Amino acid sequence: MSLTGTPFFLTSLALLITAVVLPLGLWGRIAGPRLIRTLARLLMLLFAQVTAIVVVFVLVNNANNLYDTWGDLLGTDSHVQAAQDLGPDGMGGRKIKDEPKQLQRFRPTGDPRMGTGVQMTDLKGRISGVSGEVYVWLPPQYNDPAYRNTEFPVVELLPGYPGSAKAWYGSLHVGEQLRPLMQRGEIKPFILVSPRTNILTGADTGCVNIPGKVNADSWLTVDVRKMVIDNFRAGGKPDSWALAGYSAGAHCAAKLALAHPDRYRAAVSLSGYNDPALEPDSLAGKDPKLRVESNPMHILKAANATGRPPRTALYVSGAAGDGYQAGIGLRQIAKPPTTVTVHQLAAGGGHTTAVWQTQVPEVFRWLGQQVGS
Repeated sequence: MSLTGTPFFLTSLALLITAVVLPLGLWGRIAGPRLIRTLARLLMLLFAQVTAIVVVFVLVNNANNLYDTWGDLLGTDSHVQAAQDLGPDGMGGRKIKDEPKQLQRFRPTGDPRMGTGVQMTDLKGRISGVSGEVYVWLPPQYNDPAYRNTEFPVVELLPGYPGSAKAWYGSLHVGEQLRPLMQRGEIKPFILVSPRTNILTGADTGCVNIPGKVNADSWLTVDVRKMVIDNFRAGGKPDSWALAGYSAGAHCAAKLALAHPDRYRAAVSLSGYNDPALEPDSLAGKDPKLRVESNPMHILKAANATGRPPRTALYVSGAAGDGYQAGIGLRQIAKPPTTVTVHQLAAGGGHTTAVWQTQVPEVFRWLGQQVGS
């Protein structure tokens, strides 16, 4: 039973009602020695408290899509099949153009909270050695005969940590917000792709490659990207691709776009950070070398030092102390053709999906100006 599904919520609610009714009906009718009566009443109270906590957890989890499965919650699932040393480009000496197509079967999500039109597949990454689900949403124009020869731009959507690949659809309602805007021509039609990012037990990968541990970078920027191009009318050039993330996903979006201008043109960072150590569970933040190398500030400085600043457009939004300063730091060192747009949010909104949800139309209008088909 899924942690984010309606059946689990209804089950937990039924248990809570039972836990409340049970003491009312049995409290004075418990027979036996005093010790037995006391223990029975304590157990009923404990049952009521546990069920109340479960219902609160389910409500919070459903609102924010933090944990999708029991394996995610308990840390019993690992989605890493292999983690070879793939080198600086994350390819392990292989060429994308030489790799055979990876055609996938897609199926409906079965989760009404994600809105209509979202489909999913289970992908085994041939390069990264990572396996996980990938959700895809197609714009309303995709099946229009007038667009049958059109290749669409793509945005990879990254959640925070912990976070489910469902979050952009189920909590930020990205598909439901964008569909009418795309139908009216107010926003460019994009293919939206949301891959699993919670791929290692009890840790935030920081979207990096760590030989022998995990190749999260290659999973997102090589395997997922190639699979989408192989299965849909998606543009294959860097100008057709962008990333968008919030919180830990915002850090990943900026880092990956700056590190791979040969794969992405733009990135959106919502309430993110530059230093990966700001996420206590980040593997990149715990490694002194990776902490520096995966910091978007360092990536940009290193590229500038070689005289080759990346052709990357960044949109960074956040409140003071929650993403805004990270954007200012990047903007201060950006050199053409790198561009950094910084938007300061009013204080008081918090680090919540409600804050990021309201920004969806704005950031996709910006993406429409940066990314082409």
